[in-house]
Amino acid sequence: MANIFLSSAHNSYGQDKPYTSLNAPELKDIISHINEEHIDELLGFLQTFTPISTAELDNIEVQLTTVYAEGLELQVQPKNVESQSVNAQNHTVQNQTFFIAFPAAITHPDELQIQYIALKQRADKKLGKKTIKLIKQTFTVENRYKVSENMLRLELRMPELSNNDPLNKQPSSVPINDAGYAYLFDLTHNSAANNSVTTGIEDNARSARAHRYYTLRKAWQTPTGIQAWVDVFLHGDTLGGSWAQSLQVGETIVTKREFPEKVDHLRDGQALLIADETSMPTVARLLELWENPTPPLVVCVTHNAADQRYFDNVKIRSGIGIGINSSINNSTDGNNERTTKNGVKDNFTVLPIVIDQQCSGQHLASLIDSTVGNYLTDQPIKIDKVWGALEASTVKALRPMLRERLDLSRAEVVIKVYWRQD
Repeated sequence: MANIFLSSAHNSYGQDKPYTSLNAPELKDIISHINEEHIDELLGFLQTFTPISTAELDNIEVQLTTVYAEGLELQVQPKNVESQSVNAQNHTVQNQTFFIAFPAAITHPDELQIQYIALKQRADKKLGKKTIKLIKQTFTVENRYKVSENMLRLELRMPELSNNDPLNKQPSSVPINDAGYAYLFDLTHNSAANNSVTTGIEDNARSARAHRYYTLRKAWQTPTGIQAWVDVFLHGDTLGGSWAQSLQVGETIVTKREFPEKVDHLRDGQALLIADETSMPTVARLLELWENPTPPLVVCVTHNAADQRYFDNVKIRSGIGIGINSSINNSTDGNNERTTKNGVKDNFTVLPIVIDQQCSGQHLASLIDSTVGNYLTDQPIKIDKVWGALEASTVKALRPMLRERLDLSRAEVVIKVYWRQD
C-alpha cells in the first residue's frame, strides 16, 4: 500500500520561519471545540492547502494542536497506529505537523473567527462546496404565530432585488431548496424599537452575544419576492425568545452571516434523523426535500409532549414537486405517509422522546441510544447514515454510542451542536 505521509524531511510542511505564540487562556477551549465539532473542516484544509490527497484523507486522523498569530498547526497521524512502519522507499512513517497560514495575522483570539472563516471559504470554493457567507440580509416581518406549544413561526419577506445584489445577477439570495440553512440574526438591530429586550441586548452587545442562529424553515418564490419561515423555539426567559416575541408586523430584521448545513451524506441508504426543538425545523425541511428513495427514521426529543405535534403537518417529499395527484394519509401511529399516483408509499416514522428540563448530556444520549436500539430490535432495518443536532454535552456523549451501536464511520454519523447548556 502506498505511504500516505511525506518523508520525515518534510514534517514541518510550510514552516520556514518561527511563528508567534498567543498566550490566551480561552484558546484551550477554542481548540477543543474545533477538534470536537469541525474535524471535516480541518480535513478540508489539509486537502486544499497541503499535498495530502482526497483518497489519503480516509486513512488519517487530524487534530488542531496550536493557534499561532500567523495560522493553525495541524497534527496528522495514521488511523491505524500499527501502519506506522516502513514505506516502499524505506522511510519511517511518522506523525506529521502541517502549518495552515491565515490570510492575515491575528493578535487576539477574538480575531480568530474571521480568519478561520476566510480559510474555510477558500477551501470550500476550491472543493466546490457551499460555504459560510458574511453578508447582510434584511427581511420584513409579515406575521408571527405559534405552530406548536413552544414554537413561534416568523413569516418573513424579502424583495426580489436584494441590496446585496444590485445588478440582480442572483434573483434570490435566499436558498429555496436547502435544508438546515442557518442565519445569524443581529438582535441589536431591533433593540431601539423593542424596549422589552433593549436592556438584555445592550448588556450582551459588548460580549458579542447579541445575536442568535436560527434555521430557515422554508422559503419560496412569489411574484413580489421571497417568502420565508423562521421557527424560533421559546424556552424560558432567553434573549432570542424575547426578541422573537417582541417583533411587530412590518418591522425589519437583519442577518449578518449564513451557514449551509451538511446533509449530502443522506442521499442514499437508510437514514436516522435526530432532532430536539432547536433542530426540528431542519428535519422538517429535510423531509419535505427528501430525495433518498428510502424514507428516514426520526427521533424527536422535546421537553413538552405538545411540541411533538410540530411534525403533524410535515409531508415527506412535499417540497420537490410530487404532483397534484398525490394523496395524503395522516395516521395516528407516528407515521406520516404519502401515497403517490404510482402507488409508492413515502412514510417516515417518528420515535418521540419527552424529557424533563434537567435531562441532557450522558443521560439523554443513553436515552436516545436505547430508544434507537429498542426500535431496531423489533424492526428488520439497518441504519446506514445519521444526521442530528442537539445540545453540546449530549452530542459529545451520543456520537460514540451510535457509531458503536450502528457500526458506522465518523463520516456516516453527523451529529451537530446547535446549542449549549450555558
